[in-house]
Amino acid sequence: MSECYHGQTNYRPVAQWITTGGGWVPSDSAIQGGYDINGEVIYVGRALHEGDVVPGKVVASHGCCYISYGGREHRKEEYQALISPGCELVWLPASDGELPSGALQAGVTEDGEVLYIGRHEHEGSSTIGKVHPSHGCLYIPFGGEEIRYNDYEVLCVKNVPLS
Repeated sequence: MSECYHGQTNYRPVAQWITTGGGWVPSDSAIQGGYDINGEVIYVGRALHEGDVVPGKVVASHGCCYISYGGREHRKEEYQALISPGCELVWLPASDGELPSGALQAGVTEDGEVLYIGRHEHEGSSTIGKVHPSHGCLYIPFGGEEIRYNDYEVLCVKNVPLS
Protein backbone atom coordinates (compact mmCIF):
# COMPACT_ATOMS: atom_id res chain seq x y z
CA MET A 1 0.00 0.00 0.00
CA SER A 2 1.43 3.37 -0.96
CA GLU A 3 0.60 6.67 0.61
CA CYS A 4 0.91 10.09 -0.95
CA TYR A 5 1.90 13.02 1.17
CA HIS A 6 0.40 16.30 0.02
CA GLY A 7 1.80 18.62 2.66
CA GLN A 8 3.23 22.01 1.84
CA THR A 9 6.98 22.17 1.30
CA ASN A 10 8.60 25.59 1.44
CA TYR A 11 11.98 25.99 -0.18
CA ARG A 12 13.82 29.22 -0.79
CA PRO A 13 14.23 29.93 -4.47
CA VAL A 14 17.67 28.85 -5.64
CA ALA A 15 18.28 32.13 -7.42
CA GLN A 16 16.35 34.98 -8.98
CA TRP A 17 16.89 37.32 -11.89
CA ILE A 18 16.10 40.98 -11.37
CA THR A 19 15.73 43.42 -14.23
CA THR A 20 18.10 46.36 -13.96
CA GLY A 21 20.54 48.38 -16.03
CA GLY A 22 23.20 51.04 -16.17
CA GLY A 23 25.71 48.97 -14.21
CA TRP A 24 23.56 48.73 -11.10
CA VAL A 25 23.35 45.48 -9.14
CA PRO A 26 22.05 44.97 -5.58
CA SER A 27 25.34 44.91 -3.68
CA ASP A 28 24.01 42.81 -0.82
CA SER A 29 22.68 39.90 -2.88
CA ALA A 30 24.15 40.00 -6.41
CA ILE A 31 26.25 36.98 -7.34
CA GLN A 32 29.90 37.85 -7.75
CA GLY A 33 31.33 35.81 -10.57
CA GLY A 34 34.82 37.05 -11.10
CA TYR A 35 36.98 40.13 -11.50
CA ASP A 36 37.98 42.46 -14.31
CA ILE A 37 41.59 43.13 -15.33
CA ASN A 38 41.67 46.16 -12.99
CA GLY A 39 40.50 44.01 -10.04
CA GLU A 40 36.89 45.27 -10.10
CA VAL A 41 34.30 42.67 -9.13
CA ILE A 42 32.13 41.45 -12.00
CA TYR A 43 28.66 40.04 -11.43
CA VAL A 44 26.57 37.36 -13.10
CA GLY A 45 24.05 38.80 -15.54
CA ARG A 46 22.12 37.98 -18.68
CA ALA A 47 20.57 39.89 -21.55
CA LEU A 48 18.41 39.45 -24.62
CA HIS A 49 20.10 39.29 -28.02
CA GLU A 50 18.84 38.05 -31.40
CA GLY A 51 16.05 36.03 -29.74
CA ASP A 52 18.38 34.40 -27.19
CA VAL A 53 18.67 35.00 -23.46
CA VAL A 54 22.45 35.01 -22.99
CA PRO A 55 24.41 34.76 -19.72
CA GLY A 56 27.20 37.31 -19.35
CA LYS A 57 29.14 39.63 -17.08
CA VAL A 58 27.99 42.84 -15.41
CA VAL A 59 30.78 45.38 -15.00
CA ALA A 60 29.34 48.18 -12.86
CA SER A 61 31.88 50.84 -13.83
CA HIS A 62 31.10 50.23 -17.52
CA GLY A 63 27.35 50.60 -16.88
CA CYS A 64 26.38 47.42 -18.69
CA CYS A 65 26.31 43.66 -19.08
CA TYR A 66 28.56 42.15 -21.73
CA ILE A 67 27.42 39.00 -23.54
CA SER A 68 29.03 36.98 -26.30
CA TYR A 69 27.22 36.09 -29.50
CA GLY A 70 28.19 35.36 -33.10
CA GLY A 71 31.92 35.81 -32.56
CA ARG A 72 31.61 39.23 -30.88
CA GLU A 73 31.20 40.85 -27.48
CA HIS A 74 27.95 42.82 -27.18
CA ARG A 75 27.25 45.63 -24.68
CA LYS A 76 23.76 45.62 -23.11
CA GLU A 77 22.63 48.54 -20.97
CA GLU A 78 19.41 46.73 -20.03
CA TYR A 79 19.94 43.32 -18.46
CA GLN A 80 19.10 41.07 -15.54
CA ALA A 81 21.38 40.48 -12.56
CA LEU A 82 21.46 37.19 -10.66
CA ILE A 83 20.74 37.31 -6.95
CA SER A 84 20.61 34.49 -4.45
CA PRO A 85 18.46 34.62 -1.33
CA GLY A 86 20.75 32.53 0.83
CA CYS A 87 21.33 29.39 -1.25
CA GLU A 88 24.91 28.23 -1.46
CA LEU A 89 26.33 28.38 -4.98
CA VAL A 90 29.70 26.98 -6.05
CA TRP A 91 31.87 27.00 -9.16
CA LEU A 92 32.71 23.47 -10.36
CA PRO A 93 35.10 22.41 -13.13
CA ALA A 94 33.79 21.02 -16.41
CA SER A 95 34.82 20.73 -20.05
CA ASP A 96 33.67 20.03 -23.60
CA GLY A 97 30.03 21.03 -23.04
CA GLU A 98 29.59 18.77 -20.04
CA LEU A 99 27.81 20.10 -16.95
CA PRO A 100 28.29 19.22 -13.27
CA SER A 101 25.29 18.18 -11.19
CA GLY A 102 23.37 21.25 -10.03
CA ALA A 103 24.38 23.49 -12.96
CA LEU A 104 22.27 26.64 -12.88
CA GLN A 105 20.23 27.24 -16.03
CA ALA A 106 20.62 30.87 -17.05
CA GLY A 107 19.55 31.34 -20.62
CA VAL A 108 18.09 29.81 -23.73
CA THR A 109 18.66 30.02 -27.47
CA GLU A 110 15.82 30.89 -29.81
CA ASP A 111 15.84 27.18 -30.75
CA GLY A 112 15.21 26.17 -27.12
CA GLU A 113 18.68 25.01 -26.06
CA VAL A 114 19.43 25.84 -22.42
CA LEU A 115 22.55 27.91 -21.69
CA TYR A 116 24.49 27.88 -18.42
CA ILE A 117 26.79 30.25 -16.52
CA GLY A 118 30.49 29.58 -16.89
CA ARG A 119 33.75 31.39 -16.30
CA HIS A 120 37.41 31.20 -17.22
CA GLU A 121 40.64 33.07 -16.48
CA HIS A 122 41.58 35.29 -19.42
CA GLU A 123 44.32 37.95 -19.65
CA GLY A 124 44.32 38.74 -15.93
CA SER A 125 40.57 38.54 -15.41
CA SER A 126 38.11 35.88 -14.32
CA THR A 127 35.43 36.37 -16.94
CA ILE A 128 31.84 35.13 -16.99
CA GLY A 129 30.19 33.80 -20.13
CA LYS A 130 27.81 31.20 -21.51
CA VAL A 131 28.26 27.44 -21.52
CA HIS A 132 26.77 26.27 -24.82
CA PRO A 133 26.44 22.48 -24.46
CA SER A 134 25.84 21.65 -28.14
CA HIS A 135 28.98 23.63 -29.08
CA GLY A 136 30.96 21.77 -26.40
CA CYS A 137 32.43 24.89 -24.82
CA LEU A 138 32.25 28.13 -22.86
CA TYR A 139 32.15 31.43 -24.72
CA ILE A 140 33.27 34.57 -22.90
CA PRO A 141 32.89 38.20 -23.99
CA PHE A 142 36.23 40.00 -23.87
CA GLY A 143 37.84 42.91 -25.73
CA GLY A 144 35.12 43.05 -28.36
CA GLU A 145 35.39 39.35 -29.19
CA GLU A 146 33.72 36.08 -28.29
CA ILE A 147 36.44 33.75 -26.98
CA ARG A 148 36.03 29.98 -26.76
CA TYR A 149 37.31 27.69 -24.00
CA ASN A 150 36.87 23.93 -23.78
CA ASP A 151 37.77 23.81 -20.06
CA TYR A 152 35.85 26.08 -17.66
CA GLU A 153 33.96 26.38 -14.36
CA VAL A 154 30.16 26.23 -14.10
CA LEU A 155 28.00 27.98 -11.48
CA CYS A 156 26.13 25.25 -9.59
CA VAL A 157 23.73 24.95 -6.68
CA LYS A 158 25.41 23.28 -3.71
CA ASN A 159 22.26 23.01 -1.57
CA VAL A 160 18.73 24.36 -1.28
CA PRO A 161 17.92 25.27 2.34
CA LEU A 162 14.42 25.05 3.71
CA SER A 163 12.81 28.42 4.39
